[in-house]
Amino acid sequence: MTRRHAFLAAVVLLAASAATAQEKAEGGDPRGVVGPPKGQALAGEALLTRTEDVAGLLRCPVCQGLSVADSPSTTAQNMRHQVRELLERGYDQQQILAYFERSYGEFVRLQPPLRGVNWLLWLAPALVLLGGAFFLLRRRTPPAPEAPASDPTLDAYRARARALAFGDESSGGEPR
Repeated sequence: MTRRHAFLAAVVLLAASAATAQEKAEGGDPRGVVGPPKGQALAGEALLTRTEDVAGLLRCPVCQGLSVADSPSTTAQNMRHQVRELLERGYDQQQILAYFERSYGEFVRLQPPLRGVNWLLWLAPALVLLGGAFFLLRRRTPPAPEAPASDPTLDAYRARARALAFGDESSGGEPR
């Protein structure tokens, strides 16, 4: 058990050192991740509106069910502030989304782009519906059970059971 714990600790330390090295290499500057700004620097009311628009496209990593614009968490507030700073510096929406995607992965986007395995995620509901419809249309009703073979011994018992249940037809339909 101690070897297992040591291995897990080594993996965590290795991942943390790799993340720290990446942050140091980028120096906190988005130019290292997405290049120079491609849009116009925004200010005032346009900045606030655009910040809400772009923050609405990002998923809060803490809440996971809310966008960064709607989440009250501290992480979401920090991300909104970061989006605002990037817009002030002139980065466009695609660059900002790519910047956060690099940090958090594709999961940070509320609407992931259609590439790679994401095609399957977007098409899966339609495929399931088509498969269900195909299954229902192909399903056949089971065949009706065949009549039992005629057996002279059983025929007499059947006739007697019918006569007792429904009345004897030879005696005028009156039950006995």
